[in-house]
Amino acid sequence: MFSPVESRRLYRQVADQIRLMIARGELTVGQRLPAERDLAEQLSVSRPTVREALIVLEVEGLVNIRMGSGIYVVRQHASTVAGSDREPVEGPFELLQARAIIECAIAEEAAGCAGPEGIALLDEALTRMSGGVNDASTVLAADRAFHTGIAAIVGNATLIRVTGEMFDMRMTPYFAKLASHFEGPGTWRSAVDEHRVIRDAIAAGDGAGAKAAMRAHLTLSQKRFSESFGEELSGEEERGRKRRLAKGTDKIQPKLGRRER
Repeated sequence: MFSPVESRRLYRQVADQIRLMIARGELTVGQRLPAERDLAEQLSVSRPTVREALIVLEVEGLVNIRMGSGIYVVRQHASTVAGSDREPVEGPFELLQARAIIECAIAEEAAGCAGPEGIALLDEALTRMSGGVNDASTVLAADRAFHTGIAAIVGNATLIRVTGEMFDMRMTPYFAKLASHFEGPGTWRSAVDEHRVIRDAIAAGDGAGAKAAMRAHLTLSQKRFSESFGEELSGEEERGRKRRLAKGTDKIQPKLGRRER
């Protein structure tokens, strides 16, 4: 019998390669991995791809990401991860891209049919969100209510379901681990401000403005997750990094199926 052929995401291939190097002892416990940007260069993939791979390895307990210091190997064999939580199909950045494509169109449509009741629902979600920035579960619930509330204005049950399902896809150990490094009261306050711009455009019946505001919000969300969590190199360390790259030392050899564009 033939088995289904799976198209493996690049970040999963990167995680597989680093995981194998750790298991073989090529990367040892306590060793600091090359900087995130170096890994991206060596593997010919984007930094978000490397970041998603490292988050997978951190959830598995193989590496520890220390903000402002770097990524360190902490154990040789992966801890047990439940089958339902292992290797998600979509990475966080792919999910955010999909949300931008779909929710921008929903926001534009909502601006053409929003009534007082729909706007009141958005206002209620914003009030709960702004008052809950110090509690992750509260602010996430209000965030979800805001986005599904926009779809509810359109009045299409499929759009409401899809919007909610896309939001709920961030409720995985992998997305939660990524968020733990970057989300906090400050980023949530920024998100509230971005939501208000979306709300105001919808209330004003400005479809183009609502679409642009939603795209700006989700683009900024992606940017917040793209801040460096690796080490900040001193001048001497940066020169040493360039020397190692020039000599081809301290490298992870790319073994991926294709180059990422």
